[in-house]
Amino acid sequence: MFVRKNFIEESLNESADVKKLILDKCSPDINKAADELIKAVKAGNKIMFIGNGGSAADSQHLATEFMIRLSHDLDRPAIGAIALTTDTSNLTAGGNDIGFENVFARNIEGIGKEGDVLICISTSGNSGNIIKAAEKAKQNKIVTIGFLGKNNGGRLKEVCDYSVVIPSENTQRIQEGHITVGHILCEIVEREVYG
Repeated sequence: MFVRKNFIEESLNESADVKKLILDKCSPDINKAADELIKAVKAGNKIMFIGNGGSAADSQHLATEFMIRLSHDLDRPAIGAIALTTDTSNLTAGGNDIGFENVFARNIEGIGKEGDVLICISTSGNSGNIIKAAEKAKQNKIVTIGFLGKNNGGRLKEVCDYSVVIPSENTQRIQEGHITVGHILCEIVEREVYG
């Protein structure tokens, strides 16, 4: 029988446990990702985000934190960041004309440049359109960072230059971990570049 009180407690405890695992298992990878983002920002390059579904929403959320600001105690310039998940005309034309599996790769081809960073958000690590975009990015000398999950990161882990793999099998906990890691990275960049 479903008991709401127990479910709330179990969900929050599971979320807290995953955050502790991120600290234990992902800190070196978070630091490597931070180094690449700082290098790109200092060089005047941009950060691009891609994902499907909830990860598309996370892409928008995190791109906005970089572009506008996360830390309200800092008065800093915009950090060039864009979610490639927001233009419905682009996505639907691409899906119709060149296939949904190619929509993000096409955008990388069109606006990505050497030295940019592409953050690929995928809870499974097996999204075909994200994998194709990461491959295109690597061809164009764009650094790729995977925000992944399912404990092994899926196929994207092998494609991305750097990966932060949330140590959970639960999609909700993985998505929560992605936002937490994204906030940490944004604040590191803000404080080390502009603080």
